[in-house]
Amino acid sequence: MKQFYQPEPEEESAIDITPMLDVVFIMLIFFIVTATFVKEAGIDVNRPDAATAVKKENANILIAIGPNNDIWIDRRQIDIRSVRPNIERLHAENPQGSVVIQADKESKTDTLIQVMDAARQAGVYNVSIAANEP
Repeated sequence: MKQFYQPEPEEESAIDITPMLDVVFIMLIFFIVTATFVKEAGIDVNRPDAATAVKKENANILIAIGPNNDIWIDRRQIDIRSVRPNIERLHAENPQGSVVIQADKESKTDTLIQVMDAARQAGVYNVSIAANEP
């Protein structure tokens, strides 16, 4: 009886991807922790045009005043009496930030002045009014 040479079965070569997955998850966690999220005031405002409008980069407290003089901070409608405590809380989270007020064209100047006063009473003196570039 003749015997034929039969090669031994080769071991299956597989790439272990566990270390790669560990690195990917660590990078994902890093990017989530270090990401800064855009904060929105809560409503779309029809801002007035200004020829000297300048883009502000580090604004982190956005306050919107709607056409009916309703005030929005962090997507919540608030009363004029609670503007100051909200600004104090947001300013405590990021002391380097500034306040940007997005006032609608149809809103009253009185509401805008009250919001600006509340920001100054909260200790934030870097207050800007948002406008569109023409």
